[in-house]
Amino acid sequence: MTATRHIAVLGGGTIGCGWAVMFAAAGHRTVVIDPDPAVAGRLAETWAVAVPVLDRLGRHTAGAAAPTLVATCADLPFAPDLVQEALPERMALKRVALADLEAAIPADTIIATSSSGLSVSDLQREMVHPERMVLGHPCNPPYLMPTVEICAGDRTGPDALGKVAAFYDSLGKVVLTVRREAPGHLVNRLQAALWREAVHIASEGIASVQDVERAVTDGLGARWAVVGPTTIFHLAGGPAGLPKFLDDLGDDVERWWASLGTPSLDDRTRAILIEGMAEVAAGRSPADIGAERDRVMLDLLDCLRTNKDPNS
Repeated sequence: MTATRHIAVLGGGTIGCGWAVMFAAAGHRTVVIDPDPAVAGRLAETWAVAVPVLDRLGRHTAGAAAPTLVATCADLPFAPDLVQEALPERMALKRVALADLEAAIPADTIIATSSSGLSVSDLQREMVHPERMVLGHPCNPPYLMPTVEICAGDRTGPDALGKVAAFYDSLGKVVLTVRREAPGHLVNRLQAALWREAVHIASEGIASVQDVERAVTDGLGARWAVVGPTTIFHLAGGPAGLPKFLDDLGDDVERWWASLGTPSLDDRTRAILIEGMAEVAAGRSPADIGAERDRVMLDLLDCLRTNKDPNS
């Protein structure tokens, strides 16, 4: 699918617009399908923000046209090679929209769902051509973050995953293959596991929300940008690596695991998190924090790309 030139994005929310500008900037003719006329403004705003980012990443093709908007699947100006579904995370809504979509596109057009945690197999259940459905879940924003998770459902065809992986790879994405379906896929499961303990620590008064944030950004995140969690403990074992770490501290790690919390997002806990987030934000809006994230992420990605070991 590396030659794809016609792409439809189903849904013009934050993720849908983020996907659309990335596809379009790469030189693909891209259309967003959404009945809300306000999406036109969101799409234009996302394009304006994303193009400098994609320029710096080397992912902006000279002369690339911005994505356009149509109201319905029937209004598509072309037969798409790929549809990136990016609707709200509601199964019933997605199933209705997929039925409309399938009636308007060729039988062999691959559909990749951006779902954060829904099962591809469940989405396939009422499809006419379930063999074309795969997972293509990005991190936010899609035009900046490197990874995309792919996964097959029970009825996905044998070639669909390989085709969509090749296409994402052509866009410079780091393609993560989820071998077996699980709620939340891969990245969100890891993220949710850490956040669950972060919420527990704050709700139990072990540390403030602000210090939990700093523990991640200054204590964990800096090295996680270079090596993953298992490698961290491999290095902790010294010259003998992971086997020595497991012998020396495996029992202690199991004791830590046993003490991890299972918090509830009840009113009390929500109040603690909201108050703590206000302290972290220190008057900055979500847009301000997001802009800072994007700016620093670009510097970080540049550094990682320059220094990455080609054998890793």
